[in-house]
Amino acid sequence: MQGQLDSPLTDLGRDQAARQAEILRDFGVIGWDWYASPQGRAIATARIALGDHDAEITVDPRLCEIDLGDWSGEMRSDIRAEAPQLFETGDMGWYDHAPGGEGLAGLAARAGAFLADLERPAVIVTHGITSRVIRCLALGLPVRDFDSLAGGQGVAHHVSGSTARVVI
Repeated sequence: MQGQLDSPLTDLGRDQAARQAEILRDFGVIGWDWYASPQGRAIATARIALGDHDAEITVDPRLCEIDLGDWSGEMRSDIRAEAPQLFETGDMGWYDHAPGGEGLAGLAARAGAFLADLERPAVIVTHGITSRVIRCLALGLPVRDFDSLAGGQGVAHHVSGSTARVVI
């Protein structure tokens, strides 16, 4: 469980970011704003995905991954062994129970503030849970539905109005 811990981008991550550069080039994001989480793996991804676009990447701390508090750096299997009741429902609501973590409401508050500040189309390079919560907010879905949205590394999600799709 990384949460807000930082780690370098792996070779696979660099390959996925290069693929994202192709996806974004083909999709057509010229003139869009670019934002990234301040975590190193997100900044590295954004720099690669930027490709040959002439744009500046704005680093915004509101795009950090969810803070997992005491669970940061722990194995999910160890957390499940210590608190199996949190995993009985099969959804990812256990993120709300991380000791010392921010929970989904905290993440939604900062992600909502970020979205409220957007003035035009943007490429946002962030993390798995943060991406899902941002998409819930943008689509007008309850944040608790975040785990029903597609995740995945090395993909691009296009959100416009009340629709979202994975761009590959």
